Amino acid sequence: MVDRLKGKTAIVFGAGSSGPGWGNGKAAAVAYAREGAQVVCGDLAQAAAEETAGIIRGEGGTAIAVAADVTDSSSIEGAVAEAIARFGRIDILHNNVGATHMGGPVELGEEQFAASLDLNIGSVYRSAKAVIPHMLRQGNGVIINISSLAAIRWTGYPYFAYYAAKAAVNQATVALAMQYARRGIRANCIMPGLIDTPLIYKQISGQYASTEEMVAARNALVPVGKMGTAWDIANAAVFLASDEAQFITGVCLPVDGGQSCAVSEFR
Repeated sequence: MVDRLKGKTAIVFGAGSSGPGWGNGKAAAVAYAREGAQVVCGDLAQAAAEETAGIIRGEGGTAIAVAADVTDSSSIEGAVAEAIARFGRIDILHNNVGATHMGGPVELGEEQFAASLDLNIGSVYRSAKAVIPHMLRQGNGVIINISSLAAIRWTGYPYFAYYAAKAAVNQATVALAMQYARRGIRANCIMPGLIDTPLIYKQISGQYASTEEMVAARNALVPVGKMGTAWDIANAAVFLASDEAQFITGVCLPVDGGQSCAVSEFR
């Protein structure tokens, strides 16, 4: 399908990739554009945002890049103001930013714990605070938060703060969906399972003896036999953002190759 999002403006926080290849946010931004949306590519790294925007423009789409630190309200407000100044509206808010801080409560320092909450759930609060008033004035809008299977399952990794923060993202999404359901705003979240993106090679690979061992172990844990890709997350996001999903709100959707349905190996 094409043009499912024609005439709409999407702002994607975390639209860059942490390394070569396709991260979830980068793929989502490009997927939105391929369906006709104008895309505001926000990322802490301006160069990463510019790369994604450049791909969109190279394919004939419309995109701008903005620097955005999701732990800073003024930075988010600036990005939103730039989006409104350029396109006049925001129809889709996509929150992709997230990071793991390894360790249980014994190993984690208070600063690390606080930083994990500030980034993973604080970003949802700050972006919603900045964007929802514009959606209310429009009378419609869609919010898509990228959570994690870790919000509802033990995934084998010792990241206590990440589990807690992503569980909060799920319920925050439900709260947004219910509070604004009669105001024309839908909110859903996607819970990626084991996805093969550049980020795992930076944040997860240290839990294994080698990169090859990590890839093999993660593939083995997925019922369909292999990890998903960033495009699996992006395609789900496009559907939830489109009018095809107009009767779907408050949903926390696993995109995980069936992993949430299975009793997996306990590591």
